Amino acid sequence: MADRNGRIKAVIARNISDILMFELKNSHIGMPSVNEVVVANDYSVAKVYVSFLGAKYPTQNLEELNRCKGFVRSSLAKKMDLRKVPNLVFILDDIFYKEEKINAALKREEEQLQKAKEGKE
Repeated sequence: MADRNGRIKAVIARNISDILMFELKNSHIGMPSVNEVVVANDYSVAKVYVSFLGAKYPTQNLEELNRCKGFVRSSLAKKMDLRKVPNLVFILDDIFYKEEKINAALKREEEQLQKAKEGKE
């Protein structure tokens, strides 16, 4: 039982991912992807980090997902063998959006360096 918390996080992540993909019938959410789950030590709260693939407005998708979290939690309770299913808190994992901004900034910087080199030659 040394890594019980890790096993529970993995099971919660897999089950929530399945629920979002196959059971949730809300077209406003789009394509959610569960990136990470952090469970409190007493298993009362699970923070679920999600991203939305190809979404123009991920914060609106997150709001819509939070409206459906009661359904997701009840479906999770049916799939898991826990005495108490944790409360779910969906959090937008914006690492992909930050990566895009950084890549765009690096590309602009590289283009400026190329222009500066061409100007010196």
